[in-house]
Amino acid sequence: MSRILLISGSTREDSLQTAALRTAAQVAPPGVTAVVYDALRVLPAFVPYERRIPGSVKLVQEQVAAADGLLFCTPEYGGSLPGSLKNLLDWLSDGPHLTGKPVAWLSVSAPGQDDGARAGLEAVLNHGGARVLRSACIRIPLSPSAVDVHGLVTEHQFHQAAQDVLLSLSRSQAPPEPQPQPSWQAYSSLYPMVPQTDTSTLRAGGRPRPAGWPHTGS
Repeated sequence: MSRILLISGSTREDSLQTAALRTAAQVAPPGVTAVVYDALRVLPAFVPYERRIPGSVKLVQEQVAAADGLLFCTPEYGGSLPGSLKNLLDWLSDGPHLTGKPVAWLSVSAPGQDDGARAGLEAVLNHGGARVLRSACIRIPLSPSAVDVHGLVTEHQFHQAAQDVLLSLSRSQAPPEPQPQPSWQAYSSLYPMVPQTDTSTLRAGGRPRPAGWPHTGS
């Protein structure tokens, strides 16, 4: 069973981004457990080199550590990431919490409306050592009318796209299949290259010529 942590960059409970992730958790495919992180608003401000880590920070760090992948969905504020999401990423980047972690983003905005946020998100994730899965990142523009009274997206196309993203993240943990080594590499490992000997220093029989031994013949 794979576990994917879903992180919204919005602090609004009724935001389109949070609704999208809430829906993704509801329609997660078999074998995948998706959980929405919901404590962004109460996370304390990041303090560099802080020795006493707040409990809410420890909790999200543990959630990230237990997750097989992370899926982000964020609006754009002021041409970049929301400050609350950047604050969370600062806490996660301050240590190995993101190192090697498969991550992807899900955009529900129209093209051109969140380019700054996505660029900022990828920059911070790359800085933290996360593994951004380009093939799993997807844009499915939604309108507020696509969300029902329960805060869930009703469009079937979005349900299928969310399942595909979650499957891609879950499968990213599978070990790669071993590839056969080319014969020349196998041979070279058994028979390492030997430096060529200068034949001018050999005498008859292939034995080294003593120092000062005169050269004879052609």
